[in-house]
Amino acid sequence: MSQTPGHVVSVLGGRYELAVLGLSKSADSFDLEYSVTPPLPDAGDAASGSPVYLRLEAADDLGNEYTDWGGAYGLSPDGSQTRGSISGQPALPPDAHTLTVRLTFMTGTQETEHQLSLPLS
Repeated sequence: MSQTPGHVVSVLGGRYELAVLGLSKSADSFDLEYSVTPPLPDAGDAASGSPVYLRLEAADDLGNEYTDWGGAYGLSPDGSQTRGSISGQPALPPDAHTLTVRLTFMTGTQETEHQLSLPLS
């Protein structure tokens, strides 16, 4: 099952825009698909700035907590944004209605947290 929450928030001091593209559920986890515009600095290119890493923590409206289970990201085909997904574990229960996600962006020695409330169907 997949849905498109459509949340867009300003992140990293307003220099970037994070858009939630979708949330999909599986038997043992969930995946949050996102884009960041403009593209985040590339870890392989020192000239583009410090790389940015993302960490997920979440809780649902039933009191269940979820931890980061990894993710992947890369440059979009047209180069205009970073596209990625980040997973949380364990699986979401069918009777949960809302997932509150805390995304922590880490760059250099700085961490910036952003909280999103996502409806579940």
